[in-house]
Amino acid sequence: MTADSTRPPHERAIRHVASLAAGSPVDPALRVTLNFHPDRPAGRVPLLRALARDGVYYSQFVTGTSNGGLTARPGGDRWRWESRIFGGAYDEAPARQRPVYGALNYRNRPVGGAPRFGSAHLRLAPRALARTTFCYPDSALEPAHFGVAGALDLVVRAEADDRDPLDDCVEAHVHGPLVLSRDVEALVLDPSFRGTAVADAAARLPFPVEWHPGFRLRVDELRRHPGYRGPEHVALGAEIARDGLLTPRIIGDAVRTGRHDPQALKRVWHCLARFGWDFAA
Repeated sequence: MTADSTRPPHERAIRHVASLAAGSPVDPALRVTLNFHPDRPAGRVPLLRALARDGVYYSQFVTGTSNGGLTARPGGDRWRWESRIFGGAYDEAPARQRPVYGALNYRNRPVGGAPRFGSAHLRLAPRALARTTFCYPDSALEPAHFGVAGALDLVVRAEADDRDPLDDCVEAHVHGPLVLSRDVEALVLDPSFRGTAVADAAARLPFPVEWHPGFRLRVDELRRHPGYRGPEHVALGAEIARDGLLTPRIIGDAVRTGRHDPQALKRVWHCLARFGWDFAA
């Protein structure tokens, strides 16, 4: 048995990625953010209520939910990607020990580093950087470039790419338990949730609640982009809109009706996220 084999999985994972990393230390003023939809369920419990109950943010290996693909199971795509990126450190580990995913908000966007995955985000405290690994591009694309807080050239690579604003994130993996009261600076919400059950649940969490300027998309603007996610998703967005407007809350309400394919509504969200926010500002 080697000394390294006795280390906890998260330590072995970070050491493995550090051996592949290159570049200068990350700017300590930057933050890791975890984007998500705050009005979705975690099992049978609303997500924010589940966070308040557990006090910990778990990965999709535990929750069984995701705003991306649902392949977090032994032998699934997410399992294989993690095995490759982390040198097999988590192959035999319990689900609750696995990392959670976010993004380095290197553009300092008020909507977080990866709005593709949700209108809200948790902004992590600086201490989380020391146990975060990074890759570019997304882990689903079998990236060859990795980083840690002490060596990160991924921002330069991302800024040099001409990617869609929803796909330009530097993916972050936070290792070790993400304890809300210790590791989170703030929850940042879309203003469409003011005065709702989401806002009430957010107020019970052990960190401040902030509000970004908001995602808003008029249907007439949505109709200008049929090629982005397909005309069928433009039609669905127009169907669920209220008074010719789409917001995150409106899409969440449509999800809860159960009348629409959740994957189709995810693509409507992509349209809202892409065209309902000025990424050039």
